[in-house]
Amino acid sequence: MGYDIHRLVEGRHLVLGGIEIPFPKGLLGHSDADVLVHAACDAILGAAGLGDLGEHFPDSDPKYAGIYSLELLRQTVSMLSKHGWAVHNLDATVFAEKPKLSPYKQAMAAKLAMALEIDRRAVNIKATTAEKLGLIGQEEAMAAMCIVLIKSK
Repeated sequence: MGYDIHRLVEGRHLVLGGIEIPFPKGLLGHSDADVLVHAACDAILGAAGLGDLGEHFPDSDPKYAGIYSLELLRQTVSMLSKHGWAVHNLDATVFAEKPKLSPYKQAMAAKLAMALEIDRRAVNIKATTAEKLGLIGQEEAMAAMCIVLIKSK
């Protein structure tokens, strides 16, 4: 299982699941701050006992500044493969008050499936609000949770 949360700020592009979504705010972070992809990376690394995102791609390393998070996911899948594993499926939930993510879920799932090297039908993305509670509910942050099943190659 993986989890990530980032603050929403003006002056940044909103990238979720590798898709740029029109919105007046974006997620703040060292990379593109794609919470969905970061949660997926952490889920994969955890399932294989390979640590976490920060160990492999530290935010203190300038080479990851502004990086497209799908590239981190591709590198994570490569690492997984070198250890004899492959992703079998992925299920994720994005927590965001706004924007409505329904129009983007299929495109996000397709992007993730390509990076994961699995069939599109093995990727499921859901979206929910925080019912106006907390940082997410006040539109100050977005978060994602992800669970993956890995299999021996």
